[in-house]
Amino acid sequence: METTPTAHTNGLIEQTSPYLLQHAHNPVDWHPWNQEALEQARREDKPILLSIGYSACHWCHVMAHESFEDEQVAKVMNDLFVCIKVDREERPDLDKIYQTAHHLLVQRAGGWPLTMFLTPDDHTPFFGGTYFPKQAKYGMPAFVDILRKVADYYHAHRHEIHQQNASVKEALQRIQPGPADPALTIQPSVLNEARVQLQQQFDPVHGGFGAAPKFPHPTNLEFCLRHWASSALNKPPDERALTIVRHSLRRMGDGGIYDQLGGGFCRYSVDERWMIPHFEKMLYDNGPLLALYTDTAIATGDGFYRRIALATADWVLREMQSPHGGYYSTLDADSEGHEGKFYIWTREQVTALLNEEEFRIVEARFGFDLPPNFEQRWWHLHVHQEVDAIAHKLGLSEQRVIVGLTSASQKMFAAREKRVHPGRDEKILTSWNGLMIKGMARAGRFFNRPDLVDSAQGALDFIRSQLWTGERLLATAKDGKAHLNAYLDDYVFLIDGVLELLQARWRNKDLDFAVALANIVLDRFQDHEMGAFYFTADDHEKLAFRPKPVQDEATPSGNGVAAQALLRLGHLLGNTHYLDAAERTLKALYASVSQYPSAHNSLLLAIEEYLHPPQLIVLRGQEQPLRLWTERCQQYYVPRRLVFSIPDSAENLPGVLAARSAKAVATAYICTGHTCSAPIVDFAQFEQELKPAEVVAL
Repeated sequence: METTPTAHTNGLIEQTSPYLLQHAHNPVDWHPWNQEALEQARREDKPILLSIGYSACHWCHVMAHESFEDEQVAKVMNDLFVCIKVDREERPDLDKIYQTAHHLLVQRAGGWPLTMFLTPDDHTPFFGGTYFPKQAKYGMPAFVDILRKVADYYHAHRHEIHQQNASVKEALQRIQPGPADPALTIQPSVLNEARVQLQQQFDPVHGGFGAAPKFPHPTNLEFCLRHWASSALNKPPDERALTIVRHSLRRMGDGGIYDQLGGGFCRYSVDERWMIPHFEKMLYDNGPLLALYTDTAIATGDGFYRRIALATADWVLREMQSPHGGYYSTLDADSEGHEGKFYIWTREQVTALLNEEEFRIVEARFGFDLPPNFEQRWWHLHVHQEVDAIAHKLGLSEQRVIVGLTSASQKMFAAREKRVHPGRDEKILTSWNGLMIKGMARAGRFFNRPDLVDSAQGALDFIRSQLWTGERLLATAKDGKAHLNAYLDDYVFLIDGVLELLQARWRNKDLDFAVALANIVLDRFQDHEMGAFYFTADDHEKLAFRPKPVQDEATPSGNGVAAQALLRLGHLLGNTHYLDAAERTLKALYASVSQYPSAHNSLLLAIEEYLHPPQLIVLRGQEQPLRLWTERCQQYYVPRRLVFSIPDSAENLPGVLAARSAKAVATAYICTGHTCSAPIVDFAQFEQELKPAEVVAL
């Protein structure tokens, strides 16, 4: 790709990250995080200015334009500091460390851009913040003033900084989970406590949890949906838990956080009503939301959730999958220098596209008869009236409203496609691909969309061919270059995705790959003394801190997904090493979970499957007869049911699967925990065995 000639080129020019390359021609003498830059800081006795962001981050762009592109600001940065720029999506290890340190130092949550100042000897932060304006505003001093004061303080107060750094290091170690009580018994009460807390956090008016800014929190909603299903088996069903899910997903799907024309979800809403989003679209949100909307559609039979799920999947196919198979990372919030410009409308733009009846329908649907909802000048699409209300208001049949809305949306989408699109970060991250592989495979198998399963399979094949060395996994790839040792999330999100894909379409090599990944997780990431898993491998670059992810953040906790995946893989293969590692993880982190259960929903989902092992169904036989048996297993939402349809052609199966052979054209093996039924070859008997685990939402 050609670049505009510039007077400056810095140390980022050889990087693959689009975010780092955005800064390669800043007058700031940026370095990537590497040993050369760290050694330069130590040799010159300069503090390190560490700036962490990502390509779709709006305020990262603002700070870059205001300060990093300014010659005078850059001169101060270069004179006083060694400046290091990090893409948080490529180096989540560094981001986790310095976000945690920011919270300890500033006593409030961090974010991006993250701006931290580190001592050059041990890279411990002694001051930091997020966005700093070039000129004093928002109650913050000017960035240059901060730079000078920080540098002066570093050189004049070494002793105080040394003492503070010792306290920071001690605090970082203190937040690590301690050893588990050998007599510990995991109690199901922690699940009920989380349920109560989520009810308290739930917004009964607008859905979701908490106030603005409002994030989707798919793991919270998945826990509530599973809690409803579990309660319904024992009567009475927890209908309030189901209401939390249905209402939240309905309001999100009707809101501006969801792209009403093109499908897919933005990162969060700036208001409590889901109306105006922060417009970036992240792969890591859309994978779990796709799976969640799919599950809710199956649980409720409501076509609304199916429509949102499939439109999101179609957006992924259209805009987020590379020709080689892997999924891209993000779409920018900005286009043509303005946040949200790609998505917003004027009334005149819409009237010019539509006929009179179409416009009347769209006007009522999206509130074009109300004041503009974005910066008092534009409309961002957000559902204001449902189809039945529009039909009553306009004196039309509901079917005619649906037809008019469909044709109008198609015209508006076609017109929008001609606009300048937001930038796309085309690096392919293993962990986020794992999340989307799971979402696409799940939607594909429940909605009978083989193209979605093909998509998930293509992404997995890309990872295996480009990001797997045969012995280890790599974290990121772009333009034919794969690099950076993979993190815990890369391994366990991918294993989780492979287990979902295997239920949609069996391939022996995919199971073999999942086993290879799981063995590396046990060998390289496990804390063999305390239990649970570190975020980085034992041979990773030595950093200021080696965290264990416990709470869910923007993505699920790596330890939570590890425990879930190891439990499922252990039951599938009859491998007690995987089951034992999952149990040690849950016991090691149980004290943290118990303190605030609703912040640990990934671990709670693993605890649920630990206490109530999944129903594992292995189907063997001829492919055509197996299809009927498989489809019957997928009629209802049964979250603790795993179904693997393995054709006779699959040979040399590992573990207990080797003994699961076909006794007829179709044979079912049904196991729960360590208890298995005799092989079933009669379809009517098979149906009777399935029914006790199934519930239907009213």
